[in-house]
Amino acid sequence: MKPSHFGFVPFFVLMVFSCPSVTQSDGLRALAYSPRSPEEALQWQNEVRERLFVILLVDDLWEQKSTIPLNPTTLSEEKVSGFTRQEIEIQSTPRRRIPVVVTLPDTGTPPYPGVVCIHGHGGTRYSPYDTASIYKGFAAELARRGMVTIAADVGQHEVREMGRTLMGERLWDLVRCVDYLTGMEGVDAKRIGCAGLSLGGEMAMWLGAMDTRVAATVSSGFLTTMDQMEQNHCLCWKVAGLRALVDYADIYSLIAPRFLQCQNGLKEGPKDFYVPLAREALKEIQPIYASLGHPERVSLDIHEGGHEIDLPALLHFFEENL
Repeated sequence: MKPSHFGFVPFFVLMVFSCPSVTQSDGLRALAYSPRSPEEALQWQNEVRERLFVILLVDDLWEQKSTIPLNPTTLSEEKVSGFTRQEIEIQSTPRRRIPVVVTLPDTGTPPYPGVVCIHGHGGTRYSPYDTASIYKGFAAELARRGMVTIAADVGQHEVREMGRTLMGERLWDLVRCVDYLTGMEGVDAKRIGCAGLSLGGEMAMWLGAMDTRVAATVSSGFLTTMDQMEQNHCLCWKVAGLRALVDYADIYSLIAPRFLQCQNGLKEGPKDFYVPLAREALKEIQPIYASLGHPERVSLDIHEGGHEIDLPALLHFFEENL
């Protein structure tokens, strides 16, 4: 039985948690991906996911997920141009409920694709629908193009439930959004996507990596390295033991062979989500897509903008792959 953080903790986990803050130069990226057979690549993914669920302190929730009812409550509903917007509250964990925004398209024929839309630092669940922002209203555009969307708040910087981690709680709330989409009548559970910008791009990476029900992922304004994120960035990403196991390229590699588009803008500076670093990180993601026979399913969209969504590329990606 896979250990829970509420019970016995095996020796390898104690070793991970006891490691001090490390950098990639320490050579402790113990589970870095290297080319191997398709069977071995899938085995590597399963091992890495299991280890990451443990250090994120949500392994117990993942194991009991099917027994936690969503218990949705609709708080309000209104017609917007091209779609209907609902304010809903759902059960995230047995002790915590969260508000979400859900949109239902006015066009198209069910079953619809569904997309989890994720905001960045300083944003809210409404931000991906804001057309006058760096998000370009991508969630609203997807809604108008016949997709069901859902958005939750993931910008908190405090742990809400004792015994959790910040990144684990953020990820778990998004997993519950996938649960809601896949349980909706009129949504095709095989056509679920996720997309986000900045912190949202990071969380899209995590969601696509850890929840294999996500068929297509857009991670905008985030592809980089952990070394870069140690400098001049919020360290809310840093979970004890994470750097001892992986870098971001390895987490992105868990998405393979499902569809992945990363977006980085040419106006991002050397201290930010710099295109040259994104190109180097992409080179470390491509091998597992090759190992699994689908090198064409991962791409880096380099656009002329800055820290923002490239809306045409995102829309084309989902229309092609969902």
